[in-house]
Amino acid sequence: MTAPITILGAGIVGLSVATELHARGVALRVYDPAPAPGPHGCSWWAGGMLAPFCEGESAEEPVVRLGQLAADWCAQHGVDVVHNGSVAVALSRDAQELDRFARRTERHETLDRSALSQIEPHLADRFDRALFFKDEAHINPRQMLTHLRTQLEDGGVEFISEAGTAQGQTIDCRGLAARDALPDLRGVKGEMVILNAPDVTLSRPVRLLHPRYPLYIVPRGDGHYMLGATQLESEDRKRVTVRSVLELLSAAYALHPGFGEADLVEIGTDARPAFADNLPRIRRIGDVIHVNGLFRHGYLLTPALAQLVGDLICDGKTPEDFYEDHG
Repeated sequence: MTAPITILGAGIVGLSVATELHARGVALRVYDPAPAPGPHGCSWWAGGMLAPFCEGESAEEPVVRLGQLAADWCAQHGVDVVHNGSVAVALSRDAQELDRFARRTERHETLDRSALSQIEPHLADRFDRALFFKDEAHINPRQMLTHLRTQLEDGGVEFISEAGTAQGQTIDCRGLAARDALPDLRGVKGEMVILNAPDVTLSRPVRLLHPRYPLYIVPRGDGHYMLGATQLESEDRKRVTVRSVLELLSAAYALHPGFGEADLVEIGTDARPAFADNLPRIRRIGDVIHVNGLFRHGYLLTPALAQLVGDLICDGKTPEDFYEDHG
């Protein structure tokens, strides 16, 4: 009898790889010291934007191409996906930022004030123009983590909290914890806040473009919004700075004054694993396959990486993207 595959780590990468392999009939078990998804993992603090075209402003071509698989993969595995697109705006003094963003991205249309009022009325009295990326989507990361884990447990996948000796193939999805095997990983810290803003109604992610303090706001339902922006070269995973929070809140207020009356529900931070080029890797080292380095594209790229790992395990197909074999 073939030993089950052991997956190390139950963040978004580990759970997605496990979901893909389980759907293909692969016997597996998942090791993670935590009993459930939570604030201990960087996956908990993500925005959940499935926005490959917006990310094309600064990301490499594979991020845009493979990121387009994310929404369908999530929906296929029972994750609630909101297909409302996304919007990018800029204050009048930063109008050149919107022009620059338009030049560096694709699959968008330019909205005037009247057209913007049709999809986001709460923004129309503050912005003359916007870019609308109608083919983008978003999910709630915490709901997705919980859903994937529950689905795997209900399907008979064993989750273990005590490390043991793996007898079969091992797939390492531990993020920054895998630096014991991947010394070229670095941490990139992101900080976020969650607000309850009943006076603001947004139905899709909004990016406020700014030369120094870009902001994204993602609706989480029931008047709650996740705000994120910061990207710091730091492995200090839990320290949130006053400067960063002030920048986030100031940018949110500039987007809509209603955020000034919001309740501050939560502040959080964590460090995301990245390689030097900010692209992920599927890397075989000895008998272990490492899936790591997703930078800020965890939820966007993990579905494609999970499929590539499935092709490698089940069909022996070497992934053409992000693959290295170190013997």
